Amino acid sequence: MRKVSNSEVFRKSIHISSILIPLLYRYLFHYNRKNTFLILLPITIIFIVFDIFRIEHRTLKKIYQNLFGIILRKHELNDFTGAVYVMVSAVICIALFPGNIAFMALSFLAIGDTMAAIVGIRFGRRKLPGQQKSVEGSIACFLSTFVFGVLYYKFDLMLGLSLGTIMVGAVSATLAEAWRIRFDDNFKIPLLSGMVMYLASIIFI
Repeated sequence: MRKVSNSEVFRKSIHISSILIPLLYRYLFHYNRKNTFLILLPITIIFIVFDIFRIEHRTLKKIYQNLFGIILRKHELNDFTGAVYVMVSAVICIALFPGNIAFMALSFLAIGDTMAAIVGIRFGRRKLPGQQKSVEGSIACFLSTFVFGVLYYKFDLMLGLSLGTIMVGAVSATLAEAWRIRFDDNFKIPLLSGMVMYLASIIFI
């Protein structure tokens, strides 16, 4: 059993806070895309522009690394941070999918990816074929997203998603998190689970 480092705990505590995006979309803006984008788009553009300047400007990069280096992945030193991918995927999901599906897909990202990392680091012993991610982490991702979905199915009567749609969404979020492909988890998890849930919602009416 490995100890989860303080930097990883801090990073994932920030990551789980991204659930504020779907919660605000659902309860503050009531799935209103126009009003959501009035806030979300400017913030996303600021994130992107800042990261471009950070990557290209040596002094800014050094300052940023000194301040936030403890929570950065190695590849993020010269690439967009996970926060940028969270914001971009939120914009795309809200633009493409019905409100309830965008809400669930973005929630799956915040919850599933966080649980997969924490459980995988601390309890992961069985590695998935050809990669560093673990079976235990994938199980945690599925269980956390599915339980979250079921709770919303039970208590949010306006959710409008069937259990079948929620289940395939949780499975697809788990597969996306474990999928060894050169796309950031913050991008592929909500987009893949959102697409699958949209197709499933047509079947499981």
